[in-house]
Amino acid sequence: MQNRGKLVAITLKEVAEIAGVSRSAVSRTFTEGASVSPKTRKKVEKAARELGYSPNALASSLTTGRTKLIGLISNNFHNPLFLEVFDLFTRRLQEKGLRPLLVNLSTETDPENSLRMLQQYSVDGVIVASSTLSPEFAKAFRDAKIPVVHSFGRFASAPDVHVVGIDNVECGRMAARTLIARGYRRIAFMGGPKQATSTIDRRAGFLEVAKATKGITATESYATAYSFAAGRAEMQALLKSTPAEAYFCGDDVLSIGALSAIASAGLRVPEDIGIIGLNDMEMAKWENFNLTTIRQPIQQIIDSSIELIGAVLEDHDRHPEARLFGCKVIERGTLRPL
Repeated sequence: MQNRGKLVAITLKEVAEIAGVSRSAVSRTFTEGASVSPKTRKKVEKAARELGYSPNALASSLTTGRTKLIGLISNNFHNPLFLEVFDLFTRRLQEKGLRPLLVNLSTETDPENSLRMLQQYSVDGVIVASSTLSPEFAKAFRDAKIPVVHSFGRFASAPDVHVVGIDNVECGRMAARTLIARGYRRIAFMGGPKQATSTIDRRAGFLEVAKATKGITATESYATAYSFAAGRAEMQALLKSTPAEAYFCGDDVLSIGALSAIASAGLRVPEDIGIIGLNDMEMAKWENFNLTTIRQPIQQIIDSSIELIGAVLEDHDRHPEARLFGCKVIERGTLRPL
């Protein structure tokens, strides 16, 4: 319905009058789980379509006690990968009738602050979408009895909260094996923030294989963040001395920063230095990067996370589980061929 070019809000009362039912019957029709006869529902839905009526979500939440708000929190907003992650998460949540509330914790170090913030919005649940936020963030929501899933979190056989992600230790092993199989003997791990669990685990797997393989020497270094600038700066520092023959950069965006530094130094990839990343974000496929990387199954992790948060919303006492997805090496052009 329009009036002088402006949209006019249709009220519940108007729908009730057209349908020939009470206002409470209209309210029950649009309240999840409320009892209403098929005949009444049909009349109300027909009247709502004719009038262009949409129920007020905030008013509905006062009736049901559920906002359908899902806090989607992360601290990786500088990483292009998370544009893909947030795009998928927000679309999938909306398809399920849930409403994502995007929260930036890039400068947050206290889990209690994030808990207070999300409680103010009366979220029904929380998805922590980060491989670098401390596990204490997810635990803070669990302890406050707020359903929570930690996506891209640290795998554990007996997790404290629901976790969906990959085995970062195994990814480190995969990277080392890939470099060794191509004849590299002086290999290196260039990780992200040293305290991040993803960095710790990827380093552990990488060095485990390197140390167990005769004739291999391995070094390690760390960028200050999972970002292009941090990856470029760390590689520039490494190139001031004798660089390794090949690097496992613990993230694609670090790898792209490293490629930039190598090119600026007049060196070639893979002829002078080999690079393998992790994630297989969209930019890794671009012709000017053509990055050899380890693919993390982003879409599967996100779909599983949303399925799991839906299940936890229905059963708050559901026992914490860890869902683990496998990764694979994607061959492109930044390593010498087998």
